Amino acid sequence: MGVFGGLGKALGLNKEMSLDDFMTASEAEEVDVMHQAADFYVKPIALQMDSDLKLVEEELKQKNIVLLNISPMARNATKLKVAVGDLRAFIHGINGDIAKIDEDKILLTPQNVKIVKSRKR
Repeated sequence: MGVFGGLGKALGLNKEMSLDDFMTASEAEEVDVMHQAADFYVKPIALQMDSDLKLVEEELKQKNIVLLNISPMARNATKLKVAVGDLRAFIHGINGDIAKIDEDKILLTPQNVKIVKSRKR
């Protein structure tokens, strides 16, 4: 039995009804059937356009940690530099933290959550 089969059985779905029939995509985003509710989350977000900056800011205001994929905006280096500068200013204003994980990912933390940037050997 696959993961979705087991999930379907746990949700009380029969063979004629699929998980897609059970809930729409928008409902699925709000429900985490695998885990209990948490106080804060780590949320992956892709930086594709300027409006995504507001989404990142809102998540940080809700005290969630953001793993930001910057590769979609990397084609426009000037736009990316401005966006990251805006995020740095926002992070500084809320006493959060920001760190580059690799060429495509940036980690952003909310108020009073700091990132250890030195490596212990």
